[in-house]
Amino acid sequence: MSRVGKKPIILPEGVTASLNNDVLVVKGKLGELKLNIHPIVSVSVKDKEITVTPKGESKFARSMWGTTRALINNMVIGVSNGFTKRLTLVGVGYRARMEGNKLVLNVGYSHPVEFVPPEGIKFNVEEQVKITVSGCDKALVGQVASNIRSTRKPEPYKGKGIRYENEVIVLKEGKKSK
Repeated sequence: MSRVGKKPIILPEGVTASLNNDVLVVKGKLGELKLNIHPIVSVSVKDKEITVTPKGESKFARSMWGTTRALINNMVIGVSNGFTKRLTLVGVGYRARMEGNKLVLNVGYSHPVEFVPPEGIKFNVEEQVKITVSGCDKALVGQVASNIRSTRKPEPYKGKGIRYENEVIVLKEGKKSK
């Protein structure tokens, strides 16, 4: 039995959900998200409450039960509160700035690196070294933050690079002379 899947999802004030042909649409103040429901689970929307139930007793049905419930819960939280990821640039001369809606990074390459935000994602730059990625889709916010981080991952000797706000980099010891 899925412990996560058993819990019903309570819709907060200002959030609506509708189910049409195995497509769940959740609307809120920050946007609208859609999810294709897998045929092995069933979803019902009643009185500001969403419940997910499996259609079988197979292991796959039970795993999709909890997964679908978690995805729907993330959609509800996303359209009501939103999600954010914070990145920090560490290194001499490493800077970020906004040009219109584009994010421009100077991270040690001979050229600046530009990122255009996909639909539903917003960038914010504070103090030239702190970047905030925000949006209502949790998976998309995480993927965009990961793409930004992958331009210059933190290196293990000095820790220079782009890292998540609370990420801990374990530094290696350098070469020693005899």
